[in-house]
Amino acid sequence: MAVGVKDVAAAAGVSVGTVSNVLNRPDRVSARTVERVQKAIQELGFVRNDAARQLRAGRSRSIGLVVPDIGNPFFADVARGAEDRAAEAGMTVLLGNSDENDRRQQAHLELFREQRVNGVLLTPASDLTSLQRFIDGGMPLILVDYEDEKGTFASVSVDDVEGGRLAVTHLLDAGRRRIAYVSGPRSVRQVADRLRGAEAAVAAVPGATLELIEQPSLTVLQGREAGERLVARSPQERPDAVFAANDLLAVGLLQAFSFGSGIRVPEDVAMVGYDDIDFASATVVPLSSVRQPARLLGWTGVDLLLKELGGAEHDRRIRFLPELVARESSAG
Repeated sequence: MAVGVKDVAAAAGVSVGTVSNVLNRPDRVSARTVERVQKAIQELGFVRNDAARQLRAGRSRSIGLVVPDIGNPFFADVARGAEDRAAEAGMTVLLGNSDENDRRQQAHLELFREQRVNGVLLTPASDLTSLQRFIDGGMPLILVDYEDEKGTFASVSVDDVEGGRLAVTHLLDAGRRRIAYVSGPRSVRQVADRLRGAEAAVAAVPGATLELIEQPSLTVLQGREAGERLVARSPQERPDAVFAANDLLAVGLLQAFSFGSGIRVPEDVAMVGYDDIDFASATVVPLSSVRQPARLLGWTGVDLLLKELGGAEHDRRIRFLPELVARESSAG
């Protein structure tokens, strides 16, 4: 039989109200009484019914986080940053993976609302039209790695147009002129913004060209598939540099180039990825990449949410600048 609050109260020789105060408002109870109640809890193996507490309070001690792909190390780092800030506030993060699917995203948001989370951090799967009803329902929602141009939602993001410009300018400065941009679907905001930056960089250099190679998703497998198609071209038809929309695509491209193709990186094809995930520096040829402050994105997203919950003044739109990290894949 489960041990209840009444059992703890009887064992400690205090009232049920005193046990409740020890669990929820220990500052109202003497240190000696707290110690006696905690001893009874440990001896009886009492576990508090947090679901019932949430129903009474109207909120849980949790924050929801929905990202497109938790298998991507970038989003794992975003989640880690969110957890760090939430832990400082005595909260936990519940994680959902949308797989860039609107229906799955909506299912996570509905579940979080049913669980009475304090609010949600979200990297949207597509457009924002379906999200207004969650705001109307009183659930705070912060966009992460995504900027709402209309200002309806508070957001924390990185300037991806500038990131694309940085990557391609770096390749152009190295003397490359036939640039390929290997990307995921252009319907993904970050992919489209990085393309805009790449196009601006190429437009500023006479004789430079930009080829778009659009893949169905931003994965290693899709990068390898794109790389194999480039390997099949003649050297004259092949780009002399590749900008990949993220590091997972870049890793797949490196695999295709490295395994018996005869294509040398960077001598034949220079490469730059995006995100600067942890193993970018440990690939077969250390990968140049555009670094995003992934953990800071998650940390700042939770911080914005806590300020909204507390009614504090805060910036509605925070945008960080990316940084180019040059390594061997784009040298020479």
